[in-house]
Amino acid sequence: MISGKLDAVLNKFEIRGMVLLSLFLQIVLIALGNRRKYSTRNWIRVVLWLAYLSADWVATVALGVLSNGDSATNLKDDSMDEHYVIIAFWAPFLLVHLGGPDTITAYSLEDNELWLRHLLGLFVQVFVAFYVFIRALKPNPLNFVALPIFVAGIIKYGERTWILRSASSKHFRESLLPNPDPGPNYSKFIEEYVLKEKEGFELSWSVSEAPKPVAHKYATGKNDIIPNASILNAAYEFFLTFKRLFADLILSFQDLEKSLSFFQESSWDNAFKVIEVELGFMYDVLYTKASIIHSIWGVALRATSFLSTAFGLIVFCLIDWKSYKAVDLCISLVLLVGAIGLEVYAVLLLLSSDWTLLLLSKLKNPLIDFIYKFITCFNWITSKKKWSNSMAQYNLLSSSLNNKATIWNFIKNHVFQILDDYQDVNSVDIPTEINISIFSQLVEKSKGASDFRMCKKLCGARGEYVLAKYKCAEKFTWSVEFEFDHSILLWHLATDLCYFTDKTENPDSVLDSNCRISKLLSDYMLYLLVKRPFMLPNGIGQIRFQDTCAEATEFFQELKITPDEDEACTKLLQVEIIIPPHEVKGDRSKSVLFDACKLAKLLQSLECGELWEKQQKWEMMSHMWIEMLSYAACHCTWKDHAQQIRRGGELITHVWLLMAHLGLTEQFQITHGHARTKLVVQ
Repeated sequence: MISGKLDAVLNKFEIRGMVLLSLFLQIVLIALGNRRKYSTRNWIRVVLWLAYLSADWVATVALGVLSNGDSATNLKDDSMDEHYVIIAFWAPFLLVHLGGPDTITAYSLEDNELWLRHLLGLFVQVFVAFYVFIRALKPNPLNFVALPIFVAGIIKYGERTWILRSASSKHFRESLLPNPDPGPNYSKFIEEYVLKEKEGFELSWSVSEAPKPVAHKYATGKNDIIPNASILNAAYEFFLTFKRLFADLILSFQDLEKSLSFFQESSWDNAFKVIEVELGFMYDVLYTKASIIHSIWGVALRATSFLSTAFGLIVFCLIDWKSYKAVDLCISLVLLVGAIGLEVYAVLLLLSSDWTLLLLSKLKNPLIDFIYKFITCFNWITSKKKWSNSMAQYNLLSSSLNNKATIWNFIKNHVFQILDDYQDVNSVDIPTEINISIFSQLVEKSKGASDFRMCKKLCGARGEYVLAKYKCAEKFTWSVEFEFDHSILLWHLATDLCYFTDKTENPDSVLDSNCRISKLLSDYMLYLLVKRPFMLPNGIGQIRFQDTCAEATEFFQELKITPDEDEACTKLLQVEIIIPPHEVKGDRSKSVLFDACKLAKLLQSLECGELWEKQQKWEMMSHMWIEMLSYAACHCTWKDHAQQIRRGGELITHVWLLMAHLGLTEQFQITHGHARTKLVVQ
């Protein structure tokens, strides 16, 4: 009896609840879709992931429920037909929802590869929606209201499928391929050479280099009322060229010359702002509908979709509602108002985007100024942040000191494995001193690179360049000759040991800026090693990390050291490194704990043996970390960089793109233009 009543209630409200849930999921997606570009908060990622996966499923199931007719049979009464007509009226709204919002078409890059599945879904779901519509077809005003909603639904679903196809790796790469270039006609040149030779001429040939490209001056924008117009224009022009990096395509020497003429003469602040905007454009192309809605066709489709929905709302308000249930009328009105609201919000987002500001910056007239002032009234809709501007921190010593055998740690390590990425990790805002130091060091390398081969050599430097610069290669080269993950762990622990030792010796002194840079980059690189290993060159970094943690934990527990980094560092440095650790421990354990102690003691000895000041020591160490970060950046695949721009962004990705602009990349493969060869008759 109870089961029967429950089934009746569920059947009665099933479809109503599903269409309202579908609308709610669309609101969540459009509201949070762009926030992940500049936020690293975990709750945003989780909510978006759940909403993205649920949205299509809910809309598809709801269409399935409408198509089998249960909605009508479960509402039998004298006006069954009217009830089914109004419920069938909801079908085109589900198509609109399947088209998704403008702010998120793909949750990850892998979703773009599934465009064929969405294309099939487009045909199937449109067919199902029409089937529902035809079943309810009768001389009823609601059927005329449904037609313009169908138009909007097909447009939005088609847009989404096209965007997924365009952003898939194959089609994105094909769209960026240059026109086929056969080069000079070799056979014709040889034919002419042979003929001249047969005529008895003595021949030779001369080769002249192609003229170097003239330094390119990027547009600064005609409209001064648009803030950062020059940044927007430069970023967009660079984006048009350097988006090839995200398709694993090569760049030419002309691209390098144009880029160098801007970045080598730019300030660090402008350089990083250009990188931020450029990566923002790339995010929009890969994960949103930006590439279509900011085109002429996109504007036309968006206007058609909006006007169709608005027309549907107007007609709905004019029909006779007496023969329909109040609850169904309310749901229909909510769907219509919700669709209009989503369209209006999408238009406001479009007007507030960098793409629109870029267009306005190129025009100068009173109408444009009025449009910009109108747009500024809605600045609250979008954030001015382009990315999180933060970097995560992870510390081996802190992790080892807190790794006690407690029930809570057991639960975290074994039950909550899904939360492993977020354990013991915190984030800090990137201080300007780090950006300044990174920019100055990379520009120095770029200016010192005489040719393409030198650039490739600098890309492969993992600390050797810095050690040679500070004339201490003989003492420290051994520490960068291991695998890269080995070197990161060595220098991370050594940095911590030097940091806490210097802080203990001078508790009242203000830490040197290079000391802070070294500490922050050290913890950031360890975070990449432990939580983002796919962004670093292949190795056994996680095995080395866990073995080192195990040895450190055992060492601290034997000495009963409390969670105090100062005491822990003091005890570690008291251990005499007489015999090489690997000869005592063998090759079974990959721990680098006491090798790092050896490195730390050598670094501290610079102040005595080499008569270095603390500032000089920390300057060398900060430059070492920047060079290791640069090495990791240019050896990370483009796909991994592209995945991170949807998670708030990573410093390593910004460094990678900055290096490419400065020519410090292996993807500049075309080093010469067309050779101009001429026959010389003697």
